[in-house]
Amino acid sequence: MFRKDIVSRISAMALALFALSSQATPLQATQYADFDRYVLALSWQTGFCQSMHDRNRNEPDECRLQKESQTKTDFLTVHGLWPSLPKSIASRGVDNRRWMRFGCATRPVPNMAEANARRKCAAAETGLSLESAAKLSSMMPGAGGNSCLERYEYAKHGVCFGFDPDAYFGTMVRMNQEVKSSALGQFLNDNYGKAVTRNAFDAAVAKSYGKAAVKALKLTCNNNPAYLTEIQISLNAATINAPLTASSFAPQPHPGNCGKTFVIDKVGY
Repeated sequence: MFRKDIVSRISAMALALFALSSQATPLQATQYADFDRYVLALSWQTGFCQSMHDRNRNEPDECRLQKESQTKTDFLTVHGLWPSLPKSIASRGVDNRRWMRFGCATRPVPNMAEANARRKCAAAETGLSLESAAKLSSMMPGAGGNSCLERYEYAKHGVCFGFDPDAYFGTMVRMNQEVKSSALGQFLNDNYGKAVTRNAFDAAVAKSYGKAAVKALKLTCNNNPAYLTEIQISLNAATINAPLTASSFAPQPHPGNCGKTFVIDKVGY
């Protein structure tokens, strides 16, 4: 038992060091920095693709070409990282609903070019380094190609804060790796293609980060019977550059729409 415990601790430390090494530059806002939270949005990619199919939407390349993987946590992918409404922008009469809709295009400030969700590739290039773009493409299937998700996300949620693009997307990659390596990631892997209860899902979150962290997660499901499409995690802005721990999480008011039971969707329709 002692030997297994030592090996487990060493493995956890190695994973943490690897995650930190993937993002050398700390994430820091140089403008509108007076906000207190981020939302890390992670997609369950097979569920996202299923939802596109069910709603008769144009199937993006990353769904059309999707293949099975031996490691099921590969399907936990990056959607975005969204700063909450800064106080300096709220003071200009902007409410949270308008902020979440328009982000950096919000009027009267920041009043930057609006990112169009239907024409993501019309957004400006992010300026990501080739190394960071390669890391991101493995965890954000919609990055680059004909989908350009990273351009849209940076234009809407990143550019007005003056975020270094490598630090912004590197932070998402690091945290996604950490969640995959947690008890929650193991739960998703073990229950791939199966129906689970919200109580069991919450227990995996609590095992990973403590009971209080359960209140920080909002789950989105589609259809009936419901299947998981997205996990939104509310995080304290002050701890964004540290590894995920119990102190990283901030409660949010809505648990999402997944209900008591839902499916961890698998590849295929």
